[in-house]
Amino acid sequence: MKKLVILDFDGTLADTRELIIRTSEEAMRRMGYPVQDEETIAATIGLILEEGLLQMYPDLPRETLPVWVKTYREIFEELRLQIVPAVFPQVRETLAALSGKGVTLSVASSRKSNSLHDFLESMGLSQYISYVLGADDVTRAKPHPEPVLKTLQELGVPATEAMVVGDMPVDIQMGLGAGVWTCGVTYGNSNREALFAAGAHHVIDCFGELLSLI
Repeated sequence: MKKLVILDFDGTLADTRELIIRTSEEAMRRMGYPVQDEETIAATIGLILEEGLLQMYPDLPRETLPVWVKTYREIFEELRLQIVPAVFPQVRETLAALSGKGVTLSVASSRKSNSLHDFLESMGLSQYISYVLGADDVTRAKPHPEPVLKTLQELGVPATEAMVVGDMPVDIQMGLGAGVWTCGVTYGNSNREALFAAGAHHVIDCFGELLSLI
């Protein structure tokens, strides 16, 4: 039995894809850059914003990144009231069941910690989450293992008794780098083939299937 499950947020617990895509498209327009297609944008979900921008625009001057980030966050706040992310099916029930079994649940995301806390609270998920770690809580974000290593240290759980659950290859790479079990989900922003190619120990199609793996 695993004692700790470290969860990604975007694409794993909540369906934020449309909000992220529309925010990114509008930021590109305001910054005067060609608007990337949806799949290109979606491929950057899970990375911190700056790294995602550099992946899409390799020649982007780094000195412009603070303006990009400021613009993106302003648009995100404008749109989040219009495009309200939903919790994926079976997430609440599964978190409640895992918590009831004595499993500690945490979140490790490339989203800022204040945004994570806001979403978890408004979605009614915060009661199940013991520890929240955002991009501003680490020096090296996904796919580096630091978020998992810090979580293990803070919660006092050995790597062999922990599992990372996420929808993107960077989640799997982060978990493997820390020596924990990994599980990919196919309903988010990636797919079964990419998750197994990244080295996932398990891949599930519905969050409720997680119960059989813990």
